Amino acid sequence: MTKPVLLEVSGKVATVTLNRPEQRNAITVALGAALEDALHEAAALADVVVVRGAGGNFCAGGDFHELGRLRALGRAAMAELFDNFRRACAIIETLPVPVICAVEGFATAGGFELIQAADIVLLHENAVLADIHAKFGQIPGGGGTQRLPRLVGRQRALAHILTADSLTAAQALDWGLAYRVFASDEFDSAVTAFAERLATRDRTALARSKALIYQGLRQPLDEGLALEREAVLDHVAVTGTGVGRG
Repeated sequence: MTKPVLLEVSGKVATVTLNRPEQRNAITVALGAALEDALHEAAALADVVVVRGAGGNFCAGGDFHELGRLRALGRAAMAELFDNFRRACAIIETLPVPVICAVEGFATAGGFELIQAADIVLLHENAVLADIHAKFGQIPGGGGTQRLPRLVGRQRALAHILTADSLTAAQALDWGLAYRVFASDEFDSAVTAFAERLATRDRTALARSKALIYQGLRQPLDEGLALEREAVLDHVAVTGTGVGRG
């Protein structure tokens, strides 16, 4: 049986690949669980993690056939599909390494929600992003109603989720949903180069900076600044790096 998620490590970079290409890497119970496990393993084996989709698409969201089967079994069965995927998204924030989503093709519904949980998003110039739940009379179930307004603001999030309009790579970049857009002929090499360059940075420093950002976003500014002060004093006292650089 084909694994729904693949893990490959090259040097200091791990690649986690959603591996249901015939279904545009649609999310199942098994894929959600495997994604969480793969992210954990990748963070233990490498200094940077790249999440991609097989077959030219990132992820088209939840698998309709799987959801229909689970719905017939009842609420508890359906919950497993959403809970597995939500845990996989939530774990990204807690990992001590940067997690990059490298997106080509379609990133819709749950796939769009997964990139909202990423630390960094890199887009193929032809990528299409959208929360399409409204087209099917559904509501987001992978964190979209909570993460998207925090990323792009209330009005953009509401309009996007309610209309299910698609975003081009350029629009997603303008909204702050991605860090870079790469042309078709350089996408793979550019993603690799970006990840490898990031992997040359000090792992401990990156982990502490990442943790500070996520912790600070949940607190008032003065409390976040106090956290930063303590963290930098601890870091310099132990490592001695950065002294004299300001």
